[in-house]
Amino acid sequence: MHVARLVTGNIEENCYLIWQDQTLLIIDPGADATTIRQKIEEIGLTPLAILLTHTHYDHIGAVDELRDKYQIPVYVSPQEIDWLQHPIFNLSKSFPKEKQVIVRPAEYQLELREYTLGDISFKVVATPGHSIGSVSFVFSDFVVSGDALFNGSIGRTDLYTGELSQLLDSIKSQLFILPEHYVVYPGHNQTTTIGYEKATNPFF
Repeated sequence: MHVARLVTGNIEENCYLIWQDQTLLIIDPGADATTIRQKIEEIGLTPLAILLTHTHYDHIGAVDELRDKYQIPVYVSPQEIDWLQHPIFNLSKSFPKEKQVIVRPAEYQLELREYTLGDISFKVVATPGHSIGSVSFVFSDFVVSGDALFNGSIGRTDLYTGELSQLLDSIKSQLFILPEHYVVYPGHNQTTTIGYEKATNPFF
């Protein structure tokens, strides 16, 4: 399985392209749709779906443009499905320098279970605390953690529906149970591993 990290937008959000055999998935296309499209063309596969770890504006800004380009569905947590249409909830209204983001409703609500889309299988686990509907996507030997777990840090918990104790519990119960060699692909900054974060992350 291949993973490409594309840094998008003013606050440098990580969009991920994940592909295997004939299947390509887009995770958290936050901005810079043209850059994402160029990488997709380089890979040479048509995306099958867009997956969202959560719906803060910096993770959803390019959703509709890519959805329309490739005619693909969007998957999101049911707890945040309405946030796509509300700049207050997705926080785009809270940052004056950012364009307010309004995204059309998602086609599918994520369930906490195993999925197989095309040639790729993964598990959806709930990792709230940064936001109420945050999820992480667990693949065969890596996890896309959104804004839950970072390299040497964790996601902010001072935003709408954020809760520090909930986030710490989410990471311990859903992510730190993964094998230590698992690579962590976070929503911002560089990659890390489960083992490294368990041993060194100051929040634990």
